[in-house]
Amino acid sequence: MIRCAIIDDEPLSRGVLRQFVSDHPDLILAGEYKGALEFIAAAESNPVDLLLLDINMPKLSGINLYKSLANKPLVIFTTAYPEFALDGFDLNAVDYLMKPIPFDRFLQAVQKVKARLKTQQEPPEYIMLKVDKKLYRAPFQDILFFEAFGDYGKAHLTNQVLIITSTMKKMEAELPKELFVRVHKSYIINTTKVEYVEGNQVKIGSKLIPIGMSYRENLLKQLG
Repeated sequence: MIRCAIIDDEPLSRGVLRQFVSDHPDLILAGEYKGALEFIAAAESNPVDLLLLDINMPKLSGINLYKSLANKPLVIFTTAYPEFALDGFDLNAVDYLMKPIPFDRFLQAVQKVKARLKTQQEPPEYIMLKVDKKLYRAPFQDILFFEAFGDYGKAHLTNQVLIITSTMKKMEAELPKELFVRVHKSYIINTTKVEYVEGNQVKIGSKLIPIGMSYRENLLKQLG
């Protein structure tokens, strides 16, 4: 469920949005506020995923309210004034709805919210590696293993080896644990690239990588 809050100084507009939220199976109304200051007072104790936020409100506009938030939920701006649209999209708004709002247009906006939330929740499929003064985009599927190399590291990819300015400890912290595992003080491997494990070694590509005694149990557990 997507927790949302309605912020609008017009009772009629709040009523329309309240009904729209009630009719949508993926939305739950977590709060309804008559103005920006009322929302600010409740925001910390009642966090939401989405704001249905009117732009033209007394004392503090919806635009300025959203700019002031440290933790910004997704936002759909609502207004009767089309000239405010550009300001709303400059703030990376999901959508901008003109009053009176048709229900089908509201549904389209919520679909955009769901797509945005899905994108935010999906883990990245790559890591950025610092190589000299460049940032190199390395997809996880192309990485075989990482190897300690003095104060640096080596990233062994399917088609090349990169000298990276990163330690094994830092790499271990940044890599997804469901894909990568430390097998030795000098090696982190991609478990999807393992050909076989024999004794205290693991075969990846053309390389036999040593397995440290303290890492063996965790490796076998991750390989299932």
